[in-house]
Amino acid sequence: MVRIPVEGLLFDCDGVLVDSIESAGRAWGVWSERWAPEFDFHRDIVHGVRAVETVRTLVAADDVERANAELERLEIEHVEGTAAIPGAVELTDALPQGAWTVVTSGARELAARRLASAGIARPDGIVAAEDVSNGKPDPEPYRRGAELIGIDPAACVVFEDAPAGIAAARAAGVGTIVGVGAGAAAGSPDVLVADLRDVSWDGAALVVTPAEPAPVA
Repeated sequence: MVRIPVEGLLFDCDGVLVDSIESAGRAWGVWSERWAPEFDFHRDIVHGVRAVETVRTLVAADDVERANAELERLEIEHVEGTAAIPGAVELTDALPQGAWTVVTSGARELAARRLASAGIARPDGIVAAEDVSNGKPDPEPYRRGAELIGIDPAACVVFEDAPAGIAAARAAGVGTIVGVGAGAAAGSPDVLVADLRDVSWDGAALVVTPAEPAPVA
């Protein structure tokens, strides 16, 4: 086990706190029938970046705003079935209010609904896609997350499942990066866990049982 003294905790949402793959896949499937028939969510999606970044690569520039708004609506409509990542409810329930927040590449309403569907208490604030000029892997989202809870990035730990998010956290000067799930290994986090059942809070620090690093392709 590894004990990590920390003052602030910043969580990515999808893939870290909630499993939204199936609900997002349904929404993107409906969306792509109209906007990008060649796009296959499970094959082509780039995890950890704002949806609008993907939309920009699939539709004409004049259609981006309208297409992205439709995608956001569909993702909210299909939010049912979003479940908590194992250990997420227990960990977030144990954390002091105000010491943690969510930093997501998704829209605020979508993140709030996914957290609610998964039974995870919403923190006082969320940093969402509409709050930043530059999404992950730019450091802006995690810098804003640290500002939101009033804690220096160097005294924070970030939980991420995607290489783009890990790069954003590292560029923001975060003290420790915990990768969640085997896919996070490609981003070379400081610690890798299978899921949040391997993380607990002892009142002043995280207690982490690291996973064996997955091979990087």
